[in-house]
Formats: sequence, structure tokens, C-alpha cells
Amino acid sequence: MQAFLNSFLKSGDGAVTVDWVVLTAAIVGLGVVAGLAVKPSVESKSNAIAASLATPPTNP
Repeated sequence: MQAFLNSFLKSGDGAVTVDWVVLTAAIVGLGVVAGLAVKPSVESKSNAIAASLATPPTNP
């Protein structure tokens, strides 16, 4: 196991793995930020739709 770990650290695979982890974390972070940015608008529209569905229709 020690030999495998040493060869992994000496090769470029470790750096590539770190790059992918950082890239993935950045993409997930951007997704969370985007979700938080649109949440208030989506929530207000959802509440408006729910309110309109809850009120009975009026007969003209």
C-alpha cells in the first residue's frame, strides 16, 4: 500500500485529482449561489400560484 501511495504522489495523477475536486467544488458552489439568487422570486411566484388555486372561481 505504501508503494502504491508513493507512486501515486510522484505521478501527476494526484495533481489532476486535486484539480478535478476543486473544479467540482466550484461548480457546486456556483449552483448553490444561483439557487439562492432565484429562490425568493420562485417562492413568491409559487405562493401566488397557490393562492390563485386556493380561491374559488367567481361566476360573472
